[in-house]
Amino acid sequence: MLDIIQKDKELLTYLNNLGSEYWDFLWLTITNQLSWIPLFVFIIYLVFKTFGWKRGGFALLFMILLVAFSDQFTNLIKNSFERLRPNNDPEIKYFLRTLINPQSFSFMSGHATTSTFFSVFVILLLREQYKYIYAILLFPIVFSYSRMYLGVHFPIDISVGIVIGIIFGNLYFLLFKKVEKRLFS
Repeated sequence: MLDIIQKDKELLTYLNNLGSEYWDFLWLTITNQLSWIPLFVFIIYLVFKTFGWKRGGFALLFMILLVAFSDQFTNLIKNSFERLRPNNDPEIKYFLRTLINPQSFSFMSGHATTSTFFSVFVILLLREQYKYIYAILLFPIVFSYSRMYLGVHFPIDISVGIVIGIIFGNLYFLLFKKVEKRLFS
């Protein structure tokens, strides 16, 4: 296990040091959730266009609950594992380019988990109407990578977050379909 953790630190150090001051502003913008508001507005538009006001509002409520659940779940995991963020890890922090300095714990990445969870749910929700909806997968990939670029998450934090997001997205969609069937059939 210690070998995996050491390799994780080495991989992060390598990836993080690929960055340059020229690109820092871009990655700081990408990591900011507010920068993605146009994407969220577009998704909300597609949901209402596809399902109408009543079913669309129900889907939107489910998305809001998804984000709240994912946020609380990742905080529970972070506070259970208490893995130091790379920017706070005394073994590697001086070898990293860190542009922000969060103090919470690292494992697992809330950015990776929630963005993947949300994207998988949206894809499952809209895949029959919009064949290009799979392009939304760029959101969690770029959003998650920004956390390594900034030196605040390890690759394992990101990878586990993505896997959990995929699992939760699928399970949550099944729950959504069951509840929707009961309410709208």
